[in-house]
Amino acid sequence: MNHPHEIRPNLEQGIDRKVLSQLRQRYLTLNQGRLERAMEGLSSRQQQVLTLLALFFHVNHPLLPGYVSGATPAGVANFEPDAQLLAEAQRLTRSFSYKARRGNPPQPIHGLYLMGSLGTLAQAEQSDMDVWVCHAADLTENELTELRKKCQLLEVWAASQGAEAHLFLIEPQGFVQGERDSQLSSDDCGTTQHYLLLDEFYRTAIWLAGRTPLWWLVPVYEEQRYCQYIETLLSKRFVRAEDHLDLGHLAHIPPGEFVGAGLWQLFKGIESPYKSVLKLLLTEVYASEHPQVQCLSLQFKKAVFANRLDLDELDPYMMVYRRIEQYLQGRGEHQRLELVRRSLYLKVNKKLSGLPRQRSASWQRALLQRLSQEWGWDERQLALLDSRSQWKVRQVAVERRELVAELNYSYRFLCQFARNQNATSRIDQRDLSVLGRRLYAAFERRAGKVEFINPGIAPDLAEDTLTLVQSPNRKEPGQTHWGLYNGNLGVHEWEHFAPIKRCRELLELLTWAHRNGVIDSTTRLALHPGTSDLSEYELFNLLSSLQQSVPLPLPRVSDQRLLQPSVADEVLLLVNVGIDPLQHHRDLNVLMTTERTDSLSYAGVRENLVLALDQVTLNSWNEVQVQRYDSEHALLRCLRDYLSGLSNAGHRPQLRVHCFCHNRANAIAQRVEEVFATAQALLSQGLNHRYVLQVQQHTHVLELQAGAINLITLDSTEALLTYLCEERVDYSPLHLDGNALQDYDLAHLLPLGQPACVQVFYRIQDAWADLYVLDEHNALWQQRIPFHDESSLLLPLQRFLDSITLRSDARLPLDDLHCHGSAQALYYQLMPSGPGKVRSVEPRQAPRLTFGMPCYEVQAILQPGVGDRVMVTLYCNQREFSELEHGDQLYAMVAREIIAQRRQAERYRCYITDLDLSEVLADEQGSTTLYLRYKRELEQALNDGLEQIQADLDRRPAPLA
Repeated sequence: MNHPHEIRPNLEQGIDRKVLSQLRQRYLTLNQGRLERAMEGLSSRQQQVLTLLALFFHVNHPLLPGYVSGATPAGVANFEPDAQLLAEAQRLTRSFSYKARRGNPPQPIHGLYLMGSLGTLAQAEQSDMDVWVCHAADLTENELTELRKKCQLLEVWAASQGAEAHLFLIEPQGFVQGERDSQLSSDDCGTTQHYLLLDEFYRTAIWLAGRTPLWWLVPVYEEQRYCQYIETLLSKRFVRAEDHLDLGHLAHIPPGEFVGAGLWQLFKGIESPYKSVLKLLLTEVYASEHPQVQCLSLQFKKAVFANRLDLDELDPYMMVYRRIEQYLQGRGEHQRLELVRRSLYLKVNKKLSGLPRQRSASWQRALLQRLSQEWGWDERQLALLDSRSQWKVRQVAVERRELVAELNYSYRFLCQFARNQNATSRIDQRDLSVLGRRLYAAFERRAGKVEFINPGIAPDLAEDTLTLVQSPNRKEPGQTHWGLYNGNLGVHEWEHFAPIKRCRELLELLTWAHRNGVIDSTTRLALHPGTSDLSEYELFNLLSSLQQSVPLPLPRVSDQRLLQPSVADEVLLLVNVGIDPLQHHRDLNVLMTTERTDSLSYAGVRENLVLALDQVTLNSWNEVQVQRYDSEHALLRCLRDYLSGLSNAGHRPQLRVHCFCHNRANAIAQRVEEVFATAQALLSQGLNHRYVLQVQQHTHVLELQAGAINLITLDSTEALLTYLCEERVDYSPLHLDGNALQDYDLAHLLPLGQPACVQVFYRIQDAWADLYVLDEHNALWQQRIPFHDESSLLLPLQRFLDSITLRSDARLPLDDLHCHGSAQALYYQLMPSGPGKVRSVEPRQAPRLTFGMPCYEVQAILQPGVGDRVMVTLYCNQREFSELEHGDQLYAMVAREIIAQRRQAERYRCYITDLDLSEVLADEQGSTTLYLRYKRELEQALNDGLEQIQADLDRRPAPLA
């Protein structure tokens, strides 16, 4: 049904100039009402800014704000200041006098428009003034530069008057083509929103001076033929071109704009959800109607054509709300609608609680009051919303659930819409992915992550007084938990109250309270430590450490960091929280003065004083995580996980280690920090390092690799030796913690490992000698053998090493051999000889075979047999002895051959001098350790055979005289 005063011009039936003039006047009437509402909410100085802007763009005068030079483009179309405006300017600058320009001077400033929340239900004291300064298309680059400078100077002047103004230069022809060189409002997400920004402009803009939009005059039913319609208006001079400007139409909105608008509002909503909920829902409404979108600006234009000019109903925020209300009621989503109502009420920010029900003096309050009555809100509901600045944890947590659900719903809706409409460009897809990570980082729950409960809901959650309590967990007998309570509660008094938050571990609770601002520097804490050893001193220092490692407020995370996986930025390690280790190990109290004071193997009983670690991590996505490590291997598990987090990234976090327990706190913290620093430094070197630590009676090896961190726990020194002797395929530096293997020779030689060489260490122990070899990959080989002299100890080994080196070199191209050389054998003696601790490691010359010395060649060739069996063939002085021929008598036969070659009185070990493993290794190059291992097994078999034959000879009766 048509309104009695509805205007319906069309091209076929003709257009009436009088009707067009009447239509324009309706817009101007609405415009004046909005301008008056905008002025009502401004201070007198802010009003002055808005009033004088047109004059400042109309004239260039050195005494007026914004003056750049006489060459700056000036002159606002169809504008002439009245006496009241000139008087206002003279109050600002008494020496100013206005001279009207004669003739037909240029008017390059086509129009001034105020857009945004001024003049709307949501106008507040801090609302920005976003002004579009529309200018002629033919300005030179120098003129544009002058005009930009003028805008900047006027923004500075406005700020001095208490107004935050943003002046945006618009060239209408370029704008219609989608061209712009900057944001066009302080709430503008960039170039991806053209039509939605134009929609907002047409329904919110307040005309200040200059030309009026042609769009005003085009009926909604002619929007599809907009270009044809305005061409008729101009060509047939129904309107004058110099009275109007064209910013384009809204016949079609590309689906990608809904994605872009939603992304921007979701981005803002993570920190200020109430401000974004309305625009997010409007975007959803528009997108759900695509492609037949009736945007609000067209609805606004329909109302003007129909002469429905109620300022309240055409208020931009009222129109947004009504459209969303209609949409959600049609879907039966009443909970979402209640959230929208709360968001609108809090956005308007005009308190209604405690006010009489009669009409308020403020039009915003009166309209909001009418709405709240329509919604059925009672005084209790109003009082709750009006007290948002005092909301604390419980109310914020309730509100957060709904806000987070709404933001996540909007994100899923946008993703689905983008897929259905194929509406994402590669840039949009990147933005969607980054936004998904922002939402994940802000709101996703997972084990160990500290939930942030206050994304712009309440200004301050800090409590004046809190009580911290450790108490038995009735649901888990034998376990305890920690609770945080409002107020200063006495012993057992807290039992009658519900805690604000309850956690199994103290640090999880304190970190949550700090991250959410529940505990700040002014909060007073009462402590009931229960069965823990927590003191007020320790509690104070724990909170100080948290404030240092997780400084609030956290800075905004850049898109660049979100494009990468999250990495730790700050790591805080807190040792023995609420635990005194010397109380835990009461038998240690009497041993505190003993010589051995390593915190990981304390005193004579070798106890570990690191009983628990709490790790607090702030990562590059601003996520805060807490992890607890306790029990026997807490330190090593914590260290392994920490290093694993570093292994795939070059980034290194700031690591802080603290301990505040009653006994030996500094020594414990320093020891833990030393272990972490050493391991981190080794990992940073980029090789496959091994780090050996002694904790209590256990030896632990951390294998520090680029891809993974392995932790190996060994129960005995023998197990460690077995591990160290394992063959390796690459060089792996070995590092001993300062307290590892202190009582063993290995502690002196293992740290000396070098790549690309074989290192032989020996120590003479009276009738025995210990041989150790670190091969080219830093794997260990060791053997204890009878000692006669250094020559018989070292020469057989050197001959063997020379032989396998020769074999290895024969496999290499000569050029490679010349470039890199053969693996060198280095010799060292552990000193002093005999029993007792090693004091030094001294280099020795490699032994050399002297010409003329007897030399028995014993070569072994190993070949794969049946299954895992290896077949052995031995050559003694070039004579072949094989298992094929001699079976299990092989070693005895070779031993007889060796004895036959010796002088009768000689008794010493026999040695393998050469070994071929080419078939066993399938032509791969084995490590020196592997060759030495086979060598030792073969020599053991040979010498066992030798001893048996020698014993048989000794038992044989002496020959008759």
